[in-house]
Amino acid sequence: MLSVEGKEGRSQEREGPCFIILSTLVSALIAVTLTACGYQFRVGGAGPTIGGAPATTSTEPPPRLAIKTLVNNSFEPNLEARYTNYFRDEFSNGSGAHVVSESEAADLVLSGQILSVSVPTLSFSQTATLESRAEVVVLVRVEEVRSGRVVWTQLAKGGSEFFITSDLQFNRTLQNRAVEQAGRILAADLASRFLLQVETGALKQPASSPQ
Repeated sequence: MLSVEGKEGRSQEREGPCFIILSTLVSALIAVTLTACGYQFRVGGAGPTIGGAPATTSTEPPPRLAIKTLVNNSFEPNLEARYTNYFRDEFSNGSGAHVVSESEAADLVLSGQILSVSVPTLSFSQTATLESRAEVVVLVRVEEVRSGRVVWTQLAKGGSEFFITSDLQFNRTLQNRAVEQAGRILAADLASRFLLQVETGALKQPASSPQ
């Protein structure tokens, strides 16, 4: 004859899985009922921001920026037009400013100088140079048209590597391409730095010394 405890144990073993299945079905039925009755759970608001600061959206229009042709003070000829075009392209795409021509009305004017172009050696053997690097240094400044106040100055450096071959003419072609690539890198870097100035409102403050 089975004891009372034995019967209760077997009863709990049979009821355990049934109870779990029944609970799941009840939960699903409640969720479906709430949805059918029009109850929905949503997360409202703009969501959290880094540092806990409230999300803000600037309503001010982007500043109108004119970019003057750069002055070439390096020993590398015919860079000013190409570099100026690189600057206009990159600042149009990622500076937070609306780039206009020099003949149009502008809030800000960017001017700059190509200070130097150098080609240091990166690697070499006992008899020849194997790899070089084109390095370009540029100084830019942004002035407020209305007041003539300098609101931003920046010294930037860009570089691009290239391999040296036994063909001198081809090496010159590779060097020219590296100098052009360095200019594009410079322009993109300066556009990103300028975007930070626009977003933080730093352009409303006096310009600091170039870094």
